[in-house]
Amino acid sequence: MSQDFLHAATINLLYASVAILTFVILERLVYYVHLARRRGRIAKSIATAVAVDATSPLPELPAGRDVLTRSMQEYVDVQRKGKVSRSRIEDLSSALFLRVDGSINRGLWILDTIVTAAPLLGLLGTILGIMDTFQALSAGGVSDPGAVSRGIGSALFATAIGIGTALYGLLGHNVLHRLGECITEDFKSFLLETTH
Repeated sequence: MSQDFLHAATINLLYASVAILTFVILERLVYYVHLARRRGRIAKSIATAVAVDATSPLPELPAGRDVLTRSMQEYVDVQRKGKVSRSRIEDLSSALFLRVDGSINRGLWILDTIVTAAPLLGLLGTILGIMDTFQALSAGGVSDPGAVSRGIGSALFATAIGIGTALYGLLGHNVLHRLGECITEDFKSFLLETTH
C-alpha cells in the first residue's frame, strides 16, 4: 500500500468521524429535549402531590415509556405497596439512579473516543503525506519548490482536520455531558422528594 492511499484513508476516516459525531450529538440532543419535557411533567406531578400532602408526596405520574417516567413510576409503586424497609427503598433508588444515568449517558463514549483519536489520526495522515512528498522528491528529483509546498500543505491538512474534529467532538461532549448531569440531578431530587 502506498503512503498516498493511507494518507487519503486517514482523511476519509476523519470525515467519517465528523459524520458520526454529528449523528451522536443530534440523537442525544433530541433525546435530552424529550427527557426535559418528561422531567417537567414529573416535577409538576410532584409539586401537586406535595401541595396535597407534604408528609407523604406520592404523585400520580403521567403515562410515559421514557426511562424517567418508568423509573419514577416503579419507585412510587413500591412505596405505595407499603411495608417496604427503608434499606430496600434506598437500594431501589440507587438502582434506578444507575439505570437513568446509564440511559442518559449512552453513546457519549463514542464522542470521547473520537475526541481522543482524531488528533492522532490527523498526525498520522500528516506523517504519511510528508513521507509521500519526500518519496516523490527522491524518485523524480523535483526541483519545483511549489510542488514541495503543495505536498506538505496537503499533508498538514490532515492535522487540521484532526484537530478540528477533536474540538467539535469536545464541545459536543461537554455540552451533552452537562445536560445529562442536569437531568440526572433532577431525577435524584425527584427520588428524594417522593421518599417517605
